[in-house]
Amino acid sequence: MALNFNHVYNAYYRKAFLFTQSYVHNDLVAEDIVSEAIIHLWELSKKGKIESIEAILITYIRSKSLNYLKHIRTRQNVFQDLLDKGQRELEIRISTLEACNPEEVMSEELRLKAKSLIENMPERTRTAFISARLDGKSHQEIADELGISVKGVEYHISKAVKILRENLKDYTPFLFFML
Repeated sequence: MALNFNHVYNAYYRKAFLFTQSYVHNDLVAEDIVSEAIIHLWELSKKGKIESIEAILITYIRSKSLNYLKHIRTRQNVFQDLLDKGQRELEIRISTLEACNPEEVMSEELRLKAKSLIENMPERTRTAFISARLDGKSHQEIADELGISVKGVEYHISKAVKILRENLKDYTPFLFFML
């Protein structure tokens, strides 16, 4: 025998809502869970599988509320992990910058290393890079001098920067001071 939906709703909704809301602390979520629980109860009653209305409601609400709270906990854990990672990364940047010794950054060794890398670049790459970054020439001026397109100049400059970045990766934040 099927339960009267309106009777069940009127008799149990408010109590079930307050019970659920006391755990999930979200009115909309509590309304959804309780509504689903009453519909579940009503569907079970159509199949004649009702022993205790309260037990079915509490069991259903408990299960859905636990799922919701576990989801919230997982989401908060992920968020906290991201915050922790960001905090660690920030601490590393701060400590690295505090430990930064300008004399070391601008050391002769680093200058020689960069100079050697630039000298060993293919001729067009070296010329395009030096003309753009050290001489301040426009890409069009460099293209005219080398007899290549502006895109070709951009390619060679990118290639030079890549060579420097790969070989001086430990000094990357400071390279712009040098060049």
